[in-house]
Amino acid sequence: MGLWAFIARRVILALFVLIVVSIATFLLAHAVPGDPITAIMSDRQANNMEVRAALERRWGLDKPIPVQYFYYVGNLLRGDWGESISRRTPVAQELRARVPATIELTFYALAFAIIVGVPLGIVSALNHDRWPDHLSRFITLLGTSVPVFWLGLLLLYVFFYRLEWLPGPGRLDVGMQAPPEITGMITFDALVTGDWTVLFAALKRLVLPSIVLGSFAMGIVARMLRSSLLSSLGDDYVRTARAKGLGERSVVIGHAMRNALIPTVTVLGLTMAGLLAGAVLTETIFSWPGVGSFAVSAALKLDYPALLGVTLIVATIYVLVNLFVDIVYGLLDPRIRST
Repeated sequence: MGLWAFIARRVILALFVLIVVSIATFLLAHAVPGDPITAIMSDRQANNMEVRAALERRWGLDKPIPVQYFYYVGNLLRGDWGESISRRTPVAQELRARVPATIELTFYALAFAIIVGVPLGIVSALNHDRWPDHLSRFITLLGTSVPVFWLGLLLLYVFFYRLEWLPGPGRLDVGMQAPPEITGMITFDALVTGDWTVLFAALKRLVLPSIVLGSFAMGIVARMLRSSLLSSLGDDYVRTARAKGLGERSVVIGHAMRNALIPTVTVLGLTMAGLLAGAVLTETIFSWPGVGSFAVSAALKLDYPALLGVTLIVATIYVLVNLFVDIVYGLLDPRIRST
């Protein structure tokens, strides 16, 4: 199968996944006990059927669920994501303000996972069953087993409250003005506009939440790379390269690493789901104004349009990342295109 046919098939599959996710989320949101009208009405209005009926008509909740879904999809295709029932603001407006913050945090968490996880995996594999291997495996075990909320609170207590080395929750220092909005991601906007003071302040604010969010992905990446590299180092083509007199560095980087990276790249795509899910707790702990904190608020108030918007945007990001990973996988190993 050619590369373009492989990409086209993956794109079609990604669209199908998004459709299934939208249907499943819509049905699950309506299956939750209670209703959003009751959640937002005051006690004095709770028994006012006229107010209730007016609100149901306003948000289309008086129609059958299949009709509500098709209306929702039609509006979605026109760029109308609906109105948040609890906030009385367009969902698209809320997401536009919050998605860049979550993407920025996820980007730095993924960077932490790669920068720390890849060297740990390589060191562990090249020093199999020696003390660097045991130390590396212990670090990855901590990364994958320590709960996000506990690690976040611990790091805040140590580095913010006790040592005062790093700033606390929030994206910027109090009184500091964000740079002109270009992407909505403060560090990138500050870099483009040359606002170095804001850039360094924002980077310091990202250190703790990035470590907390990326610790699990770091452990997964290190473990997968260690396992894949150990397997590759025992293959015949590696022994042949050594028999030809190639140096150990050339053997590892030029031969073993290429095959070892294939499953690691796949795992990186899959860890995006963990990063996006972990962002809910991380954003809550660090008062990060992203999609995760918005999702918690929407869930507590049974805000159907907001819940659907959050789910679709997270699913879209996840599907796009996995689509990119599939394409990279196909480039690294052409045999994958035939599967």
